[in-house]
Amino acid sequence: MSIGTNIRYLRENMKDGTKLTQEQLAEKIGVTFQAVSSWERDEYKPDIANVLNLMKALDASADAILDDRKWDFETKKEIYDWEHMKSYVKTTAKNNGMRNTLEAVDFAVEAHKGQPRKNSPETPYIYHPLNMACHALAMGIKDDAIIAGILLHDVVEDCKKADESKYTPEDLPVDDEAREIVRLMTHEKTNDENRDEVMDAYYAALAENPKAALVKCIDRCNNMTTMSWGLSRERIYRYIIETERYYPALLKAIKETPEYNNAAWLLKYQIESMLDIYKRLM
Repeated sequence: MSIGTNIRYLRENMKDGTKLTQEQLAEKIGVTFQAVSSWERDEYKPDIANVLNLMKALDASADAILDDRKWDFETKKEIYDWEHMKSYVKTTAKNNGMRNTLEAVDFAVEAHKGQPRKNSPETPYIYHPLNMACHALAMGIKDDAIIAGILLHDVVEDCKKADESKYTPEDLPVDDEAREIVRLMTHEKTNDENRDEVMDAYYAALAENPKAALVKCIDRCNNMTTMSWGLSRERIYRYIIETERYYPALLKAIKETPEYNNAAWLLKYQIESMLDIYKRLM
């Protein structure tokens, strides 16, 4: 595609779902709308300063604006069917006597009912914990508390009961070990003033519990695969910084637990590979 076509496409398909007019884009970067119009008609090309301004205004990379090659890829937001994953988890739990997991599956499905995946309104939220549970099982992890904790890890933080009150760990139909994993996975809302303090304490507590650390690393792997769905460049940057800051300690806690050595190797590879990919694309 031409530079002009790229600018128009990015303007009309912002990552947050909004659409800018030529006038609005012109105002954001300090030029006339006639200038934007001439770029989009490929009569003129933006200079370096305006390319930088366009990158910021459109939340796009230089390649996305300047690359004149046409790429036509089909993208997916779901690889597996969530109901098939649910059946697999339940069957595995029955075959291995995983009582907590059996209770957690249906509870999580009901708690997240009607809740979409962030930045993907067509994807049910339950796809996320079920995908994580299948990830853990595929790595050979069949610890009942871990799989149950995975399935319920966002319930206390993100779901409400029928009376609109928040769930607590005590509401969950699992034993104390699984509840503790969910409690550790749940953190208070942050703002610019308290974020570092809250997150330092949050990750320090996770690193003290290898099972919770394992759940958090699987959670991070799953979330990193969906960062391209609509997170702004600023949010992606913050996610990269947070991952590099906190996850080495979690991976160390997992690796130091002998039965999780293989999982530690795979999780480190997945996390660091995705970090490298996003850094290069940024």
